[in-house]
Amino acid sequence: MTPFETKQKQERAVLAGVHTGTGSPLKDTTEESMAELARLAETAGAETVGTLVQNRPTPENATYLGEGKLEELRIACESLEATLVIFDSELSPIQLKNLEKDLGLRVIDRSMLILDIFARHALSREGKIQVELAQLKYMLPRLTGIGTQLSRLGAGIGTRGPGETRLETDRRHIRRRIHHLQEELSEVKKHRDLLRSGRKNDQAVTVALAGYTNAGKSTLLNILTGADVLSEDKLFATLDPTVRGLTLEDGRKLLLIDTVGFIRKLPHHLVEAFKSTLEEISLADVILHVADGSNPECSSQIEVVNGILAELGAGAKPVVLALNKSDACPTDAEAPFPGDNAAKTLRISARTGTGLEALLSAIADVAPGKKRPVSLKIPFSAGSVLSALHENHPVLAEEYEADGTLITVLLNAQEYNRYKEFLTESEDS
Repeated sequence: MTPFETKQKQERAVLAGVHTGTGSPLKDTTEESMAELARLAETAGAETVGTLVQNRPTPENATYLGEGKLEELRIACESLEATLVIFDSELSPIQLKNLEKDLGLRVIDRSMLILDIFARHALSREGKIQVELAQLKYMLPRLTGIGTQLSRLGAGIGTRGPGETRLETDRRHIRRRIHHLQEELSEVKKHRDLLRSGRKNDQAVTVALAGYTNAGKSTLLNILTGADVLSEDKLFATLDPTVRGLTLEDGRKLLLIDTVGFIRKLPHHLVEAFKSTLEEISLADVILHVADGSNPECSSQIEVVNGILAELGAGAKPVVLALNKSDACPTDAEAPFPGDNAAKTLRISARTGTGLEALLSAIADVAPGKKRPVSLKIPFSAGSVLSALHENHPVLAEEYEADGTLITVLLNAQEYNRYKEFLTESEDS
């Protein structure tokens, strides 16, 4: 018997949306949001075979699209042999139910698509718990609309879950599962809090890398720290947070924390489920906002990230805005967005290394505990002080004089006060 492999047939997706023209360009369906939806579908493994956008003041309550446009969509799906329809905005339970009935196809929305991608990319126990929790909370009110999907084994985009398990339609079962996952997440959060306490004890400066998905955060982390974090030209390639360390020129320890990328219309349940992970951003000393400076939508993407940072309570944190992928921009290109809440804004290229020294310098300037050169004269009788300075602080210069050792070291404000009695006359003045 000849051996053979079975492969799941690639889904053929038609994308649909309603452009109201009255809402925020970050929440409304636009050419940009539909292009992004196509990339999301590609990341999930689907082939986009057609798109349809209706212009109307508000989506139709029962079917999202108007009657004529819905019929046009049904005919297009038949002629294109589509197996899936993906809507750019979140659908209500009744809209989801009616659309599947009228189209005779599986229907998912942007939120379900993003949750599916997260389910595929979650590797750690915490990540899998967070994704499943978000999926269950999202699906619970939609059981009436997608009950037939939940009663069968996960097959296809929008039905994938952690471990490819079947979701039961029983509301009580799902609520029990949600409660169980919340308890598990609480235990994981305690462990994460312990890790944060350890970082504080080490007096390390924490820098959270935040930004729009696929802006190059993981590539930047790799080049700065020599890490081997997965970096792909895909949306949400990185899901689980990664911590790597480096040392600044003044001796300060820096911990860089890579976090999940943001995106417009990010599902609310996903933000809620990932709060313990996203706390890394709100509790960091500095936020390194990485944006794709080569993207025509860079300005709106920065706006999306700033909005989510404010929602997480991190809007007042010191921010360094790094406009990445400068190697893909014209040499005379201006910054597409000044970064009104950024302490410093600069162009870099994580791929070529351009601007990385300036980036570290910018982070050093805004991070707490900044050190400056200080000249001290240590008497020969205070040998233990001299030893402590050598052991704990970068020494820039040292020479011996008749009454002691003249040493120049890098100190922060607190350390400056500690060694104040040894200041030289020129330093003291």
